[in-house]
Amino acid sequence: MPRRRRVVIATRLYAPEVTAASFRMDALARALAQDSDVTVLTSRPPRGSAIEDPPAITVRRAPVLRDRSGAIRGYVQYLSFDIPLFFRLLLHRADVIIAEAPPTTGAVAAVVSTITRRPLVYYPGDVWTDAVASMAAPRAVVAVMRAIESFVLWRAAGAVAVSSEVAERLGAIGGRPDRVTTVGNGIDTDVFSPDVPAAATDRPYFVYTGTMSEWQQPDVFIRALADIADPEVEIRFFGQGAVESELRALAEQLVPGRVHFGGLVGPAESASWIRGSVAALVSIVPGIGYDFARPTKTYAAAAVGTPVLFAGADTGGQVVRGGDLGEAVGFDAHEVGAAMRRLLAAWADGSTERTRPDRVAWAVGNASLRTVGERAAEVVRGAHRGSRRGGQ
Repeated sequence: MPRRRRVVIATRLYAPEVTAASFRMDALARALAQDSDVTVLTSRPPRGSAIEDPPAITVRRAPVLRDRSGAIRGYVQYLSFDIPLFFRLLLHRADVIIAEAPPTTGAVAAVVSTITRRPLVYYPGDVWTDAVASMAAPRAVVAVMRAIESFVLWRAAGAVAVSSEVAERLGAIGGRPDRVTTVGNGIDTDVFSPDVPAAATDRPYFVYTGTMSEWQQPDVFIRALADIADPEVEIRFFGQGAVESELRALAEQLVPGRVHFGGLVGPAESASWIRGSVAALVSIVPGIGYDFARPTKTYAAAAVGTPVLFAGADTGGQVVRGGDLGEAVGFDAHEVGAAMRRLLAAWADGSTERTRPDRVAWAVGNASLRTVGERAAEVVRGAHRGSRRGGQ
């Protein structure tokens, strides 16, 4: 009987953390576990997180530095994961190494891959060179990031892209087109389901879940809420991010008592809050390097049947319009406010509930994370087969 393939996944974020990256890595690990021995090398989640790892997957968690919001964000925080990762990877025998972003993690995995002569598969959610450039970083910093990202892509036996736009950009900065595979993006439709109980609250609310960052700038929703005359209408934020403190201050200034921050919650609780909301809020600031993004928040809302209110770059808006998933408007508080009023009217007259099955059907057919995980797993299997033919 042939020996099972040994796979090691290096990712700073993994379940139970509620991020697109952790969802993708979990789906990949589950898909690979069908025919491989899978070990995940990741970080310890924030205190209070409920950990329920599948028995078929070995998860090794190590301490890591987090910022005040609980995120692993910033050079020091990244290095607190990446430096120990070098030795952790060397100590784990693997036939294939998979690395998630940032590129510094990919670079560590690439060096170990070279030392051990094992193939590397790189699985970034986006293009970090573009992200750094969009934040007006010094040219030297952008150049260093491009060099690191290009090295990882050059060394990788395969790269996995979440969209055709990301695949194109990966090719532009050094990825070999024949080694970049687009697998799409999605959500766990077992967890994010219309059958989840709606969160108990006596006021209508919009919900924002996940990362709060400069490239999302969800303050646009707080500014829009100030245009909604009904004082009963609220926004509930769940997650963390670099701009959370600014959001809190703005909410207190413009709409005191109408914006609530619930911190980090698990996927099931997140689904419950989305299920009970008037609409899920999603934003991508146009023109700063993330215009190609298709946020996972959109898929999560559609999977439970809740409308999406998307503000910003056109690619994300096209997903909403194409699937008839809700409202897609420009990155403007007045446009967002008008969309909020339309969604509140649909919620009040029962239209939202009547059309819920249509959004769910779209998600099941177009955004199943299980399917995405299987596609990514095939890239890993192909890299392993190629290395065996090449004598690695």
